[in-house]
Amino acid sequence: MKKPLALIAMVLLCAACGPAANTTPAPAESTTTTLSAPVSLSANSGPQAPGGTVPATVDISWDQASKDRAVDVAEKAMADFARPAVEEGQWANDLARWLTPQATADYSAVDPANIPASRVTGPAALSFDEANGYGVIAAVPTNAGTYTVQLLRTGKDAPWKVNRLTPPSS
Repeated sequence: MKKPLALIAMVLLCAACGPAANTTPAPAESTTTTLSAPVSLSANSGPQAPGGTVPATVDISWDQASKDRAVDVAEKAMADFARPAVEEGQWANDLARWLTPQATADYSAVDPANIPASRVTGPAALSFDEANGYGVIAAVPTNAGTYTVQLLRTGKDAPWKVNRLTPPSS
């Protein structure tokens, strides 16, 4: 029994005699960040990207076919939206075909019984920016007032999708 204790005591004594661990931190390396372009924090303070140009709407124009397709989608989407008497699941499925993925998620919890409009009462009227072929706003009249419908597309031949249906202001 004395042999193991003597062995342990010797190991501890030798460990105590050895050099202590180095706990001094290594010198910090110099880290200097160099910006390759000026930083802009807001739209009013200058360009948001190097070069400062707005991306062109290449191959996207406001021809009559684009306008007609946007009007058609706005009216059909609003017609599917303005059906407060339809069962909730059927309403959501019918409306989803017209919606962007984000709008599908946003409108998935809507109870159609709470929608004041029950029918479209006239043609949609578009408001668009000639320099932006990716989005348009349509005013769609209903029996509860004129809804504002925001439509988006990802390219010239991509389908228009509804991103937001905004009820008339009170």
